[in-house]
Amino acid sequence: MISKPTMKYILVTGGVISGIGKGIIASSVGTILKSCGLHVTAIKIDPYINIDAGTFSPYEHGEVFVLDDGGEVDLDLGNYERFLDICLIKDNNLTTGKIYQSVINKERRGDYLGKTVQVVPHITDAIQDWVMKQAKISVDDDGVEPQVCVIELGGTVGDIESMPFIEAFRQFQFKVKRENFCNIHVSLIPQPNTTGEHKTKPTQNSVRELRGLGLSPDLIMCRCSAALDASVKEKISMFCHVEPTQVICVQDVSSVYKVPLLLEAQGVVDYLCQRLNLPVEMRARKMLTKWKEMADRSDRLLEQVSIALVGKYTKLSDSYTSVIKALEHSALAINHKLEVKYIDSADLESTTLQDEPVKYHEAWQKLCSSHGVLVPGGFGVRGTEGKIMAISWARKQNKPFLGVCLGMQLAVCEFARNVLEWKDANSTEFNPETEHPVVIDMPEHNPGQMGGTMRLGKRRTIFKSSSSVLRKLYGDVEYVEERHRHRFEVNPELKHHFERKGLQFVGQDIEGERMEIIELKDHCYFVGVQYHPEFTSRPIKPSPPYFGLLLAAAGKLQSYLAKGCRLSPRDTYSDRSSSSSSPDMDVFELKYSSL
Repeated sequence: MISKPTMKYILVTGGVISGIGKGIIASSVGTILKSCGLHVTAIKIDPYINIDAGTFSPYEHGEVFVLDDGGEVDLDLGNYERFLDICLIKDNNLTTGKIYQSVINKERRGDYLGKTVQVVPHITDAIQDWVMKQAKISVDDDGVEPQVCVIELGGTVGDIESMPFIEAFRQFQFKVKRENFCNIHVSLIPQPNTTGEHKTKPTQNSVRELRGLGLSPDLIMCRCSAALDASVKEKISMFCHVEPTQVICVQDVSSVYKVPLLLEAQGVVDYLCQRLNLPVEMRARKMLTKWKEMADRSDRLLEQVSIALVGKYTKLSDSYTSVIKALEHSALAINHKLEVKYIDSADLESTTLQDEPVKYHEAWQKLCSSHGVLVPGGFGVRGTEGKIMAISWARKQNKPFLGVCLGMQLAVCEFARNVLEWKDANSTEFNPETEHPVVIDMPEHNPGQMGGTMRLGKRRTIFKSSSSVLRKLYGDVEYVEERHRHRFEVNPELKHHFERKGLQFVGQDIEGERMEIIELKDHCYFVGVQYHPEFTSRPIKPSPPYFGLLLAAAGKLQSYLAKGCRLSPRDTYSDRSSSSSSPDMDVFELKYSSL
């Protein structure tokens, strides 16, 4: 009888400062292992006490990423899904709050038989059990159990919040045996302008602290602005108790797609295969070849397309990580360099004209000089009037427009005010007393609680029109399944008023009660979606609504549609002659599992 392969665990920790790219490095490690034919899963550990990321302000923690099962999680899980082309669930994001909640629930049930419940062993055991259980859950379409689990521990080594997790993994390395566990430590190597010299002391201190807590790094990945000299690597090797080959340089690169190639070129795959005894055949890795083509192409792009992102959280780009990635994927597909013009929607409003006229005119200049307009999702009344002004401008000027979630709802409000002439039309989220409530709260919404009370996760949208532009972009399918995150919806009772004037609700939910997709007749591209298509966009399989926006902004949409959407995006940016391929066959014909 053939024994089942043992699960391999790779723990990624961080030192010196947070936010140095652990998520991208963890994703890249998974990518190069997946390119070897291994099944890889990922877990993100966040040491905060929140149960999930659902109630965070985007300025606090970046965007909230939504999974198929409705899990509201850290944005790094979006990196894992995009890089590895996998589908995770909410339990792939582990928080202090979840662990303590599970242990307290057990204690209340009497599971600990009257024992004193403590951080060690009860919390640490719960962490280990959670990781071992979740690592076995399939994340691929084929349902195969993963062979490698990449675990990213958020925060920085030494944080008081992460101590129970560090202790859990100190014990864990012995539980699963050394040959099945390794630690990658990501650390910053600063290069002060005064001397221009790479400083290794922060990394030495970070590794010393990690070793003092019982974990010894197998690979030290050095984040730096420029490549490290051999002498710097040797110094880190000497003071951190690793071989020079175990010191990996991860310098700033022009595209995140280059990070897997950077790691592979420095022998990370070979080291992990030897260290963890991975069942890998040393052969040409077609998947990495595709990544190299993609990374090289992103550097060679000459034509530029600009999109005005009109939002509320534009001071922090992480607030719209998935939106930006979806735009990048689509721009790359049409062989254009993307320029995102961030516009704070409040700057477009008349109050800004009175208080800060320069800021007002700069915002409008950005909007008017863009090739397309995107209004993403959001919450709260601030800046909504500015978003409506931007939508009105795009509609009247025949500029390509995409509204996502709140963006779609405000597009309906704008149309009601300026075409149907319901001047006070609004969402009840912003004006509960409006005489024309074109957007209303959903019946199942529970206003008593904020967390987890929205319409969340993957839901089906049925196309009601065969001539829909978005239906064609999706590959002329009858329905699509996309991820939602909202608690307000378009008022279905008013639907006929809009359709009579040309605003079509071309996509609805299964019951036909919820308006999911709007399209405006006789417009180059005026589309709104209630769901968040950016969450399922992939580098080699861009999201159709975003792809349509970029095609329209670059003036390519009509020719693409005229050919029946049979010209694959890969051929849109290549020199090869066209071949028959439709978006529903993986827009790039390059799904990872087939490589």
